Amino acid sequence: MNQQTLILGLGNVLLTDEAVGAVVVRRLAEMDPAGSRAVYLDGGTLSFTLAGPIAEARNLIVVDAAAMGVQPGTVRVLEGDAMDRQLSAHAKSVHEISLSDLMDMARLTDSLPGHRALICIEPRTVDWGDRLTPEIEQAVPGACNAVLALIDRWKIGHDFPGLTE
Repeated sequence: MNQQTLILGLGNVLLTDEAVGAVVVRRLAEMDPAGSRAVYLDGGTLSFTLAGPIAEARNLIVVDAAAMGVQPGTVRVLEGDAMDRQLSAHAKSVHEISLSDLMDMARLTDSLPGHRALICIEPRTVDWGDRLTPEIEQAVPGACNAVLALIDRWKIGHDFPGLTE
């Protein structure tokens, strides 16, 4: 598979705001049901199985909840080296593998996507629950727009109808 852009949502859908990456990816996929602009993947809580899709992607956008010490619902976009620095500084993970590990695997196999970005959303609550908190739900359109802005700037497709903030 020679996919051009992979939009990877991370998080546990059973832990309230931790699910925001999966929610953003689902919303974007609903706006592009044929997958004509990207491949949309709910990466769950990470695993080695994601190394393949990342290696095959020419462009990678990861969406995840991240404790940044800012107002809940804040969306930050970290591209290229800024993404790498964020992942290096916060490489610890309770999961089988961290996103930093996956990026290192891509580097070692010379398959690091040419364009890469991490879209972080500050969570309000990470506790048992199957719904985003209101602040994080309100941040979803902004995170979707951040993804679309990257796609547009990278000149790899655009024109998602129906998204408003």
